[in-house]
Amino acid sequence: MSFLEGALIALLLTLPFAVYRLVRGPTLPDRVVGLDLITTVSVALAALYALVSGQTAFLDVATALALFAFLATLGLARYIEYRGHRED
Repeated sequence: MSFLEGALIALLLTLPFAVYRLVRGPTLPDRVVGLDLITTVSVALAALYALVSGQTAFLDVATALALFAFLATLGLARYIEYRGHRED
């Protein structure tokens, strides 16, 4: 087993903990951190799989997923910041 394959296995083992944090919370920021961790691990998995398999299309997937995760984190942070401040 190579180092990259070991890294893939280690990343796969972190996913259940991130899903647990996403599902159990207990607060909304905890759930946001869990979702961000899942997307970060998914980006790393796609990039490592591209290195292991030699299929460069997974790098495009990793880039698109990283951009989506960044924008989703910004949106959720803005929601958390302003959810109680309505100016009607």
